[in-house]
Amino acid sequence: MSASASPVRAAGSGARILNAALTVTAAGVAVKLIAAAKEFVVAGVYGRSDAMDAFLMAFLVPGLLVNLVAESMNQALAPTLVRVKELEGDEPAQRLFSSAMLWSFVLLTLAALGLGLSARVVFPVMASHFGSQKLLLAEHLFYALLPMVVLAGIASNCAVVLNTLDRYAWPALSAAMTPLGIVICAPLLAARYGVWAMVDGALAGTLLQTLLLVWWMERGGYKLRLWWHGMSAATREVAGQYGPVLLSSVVASGGLLVDQAMAAMLPAGSVATLAYANRFAGAFLALAGGTLSAAMTPSFSRMVAYGAWQESRRTIRAWAWRTMAASVPVSVALIVGSHKLVRTAFQHGVFGAADTAAVAPVLAMFAAQIPFFVSSRVYYRFLVALRRTDLVLWCGMINLALDIVLNLILMRWLGVAGIALATTLWTVSTLFFLWYWTERLLKAKTGAAL
Repeated sequence: MSASASPVRAAGSGARILNAALTVTAAGVAVKLIAAAKEFVVAGVYGRSDAMDAFLMAFLVPGLLVNLVAESMNQALAPTLVRVKELEGDEPAQRLFSSAMLWSFVLLTLAALGLGLSARVVFPVMASHFGSQKLLLAEHLFYALLPMVVLAGIASNCAVVLNTLDRYAWPALSAAMTPLGIVICAPLLAARYGVWAMVDGALAGTLLQTLLLVWWMERGGYKLRLWWHGMSAATREVAGQYGPVLLSSVVASGGLLVDQAMAAMLPAGSVATLAYANRFAGAFLALAGGTLSAAMTPSFSRMVAYGAWQESRRTIRAWAWRTMAASVPVSVALIVGSHKLVRTAFQHGVFGAADTAAVAPVLAMFAAQIPFFVSSRVYYRFLVALRRTDLVLWCGMINLALDIVLNLILMRWLGVAGIALATTLWTVSTLFFLWYWTERLLKAKTGAAL
């Protein structure tokens, strides 16, 4: 079938991506407003206390496990699921999804159990400069948060399946459940349960999100059935892509752990400083990254399935420039207004002026990465749709090496802000790496000049 074939044109790739992006962005803004309310509440209740440091360290690991297992499955599954549904029909797509969900559930459960058993070894390494009581609290909080691994993993899988059906609003809005749970529980229960109130809120919100997404997905035609249907050609394709994506996620998660561990080597409160500083830049990156992932993955997967290489090239170039242009003003605003923003958002309760002075320059360093990160996601999603996850793995390995080296150099001069600057620098290298390989592969497909 030619690149100009009717199925691709009927898909309306440009309009489809734009409509999906607008929908996910609107929903994402609502979610981020709730997340911002959560940060305001949490800062007032816990500040930069040892309990907050311990919770952030404990909360980090379940999220990393979900990214490792479920998000890796999503990236490996979505392009093949779209192709099978488009070219073979609903029943083969359901069989593929059921097999993948069984695989994902088993891996999520094993990962949670494995880290639960190894927590007493892992946490002293991750938080080597925590005191004994603070370290013990982090371990106990981590054990309590482990059910989130399976729940959030299933929710993530269901959300991506809904995106392949061009359903974007409800999956995006469902992400508000976890911060909403914390907003409700933290102020109501903190006086009695301390930081454990945040654990209750996180678990309740994640459970509600999972149930809602399963219900919406089943209404869309995919049933949540954990059943193995054998190693078909499509299943082998997903398995072949899953390995490199999983390894690249391990490498990326290693970078996050490196940043946290190196922040823990700095004066007390540095882990919380890093976390608070990344809230604003991180919120935008998560919103933009989630928007582009949800909007582009189905369209890129369809274009690759039908061999629409010229359409792919035009779409990639257009969206890379659009996302860069749209994100530069956000980056500049966060850099210029970092001190005022931190003061307005966090400076109340036990979070004082000294805390604002510590957090603001770190926020400015994080914000500088925004245009490079957002633009790089366009190329990243196309390479995943093209099933060149080996390149994604190589990119992640280069980034981890850069992160370690740059952290060691820059944190000596700038402290926590040096860790944030290191992140920005390797984000720039990511953009150039992914751009180069995307253009090179499209040149091979189309014969056009690089």
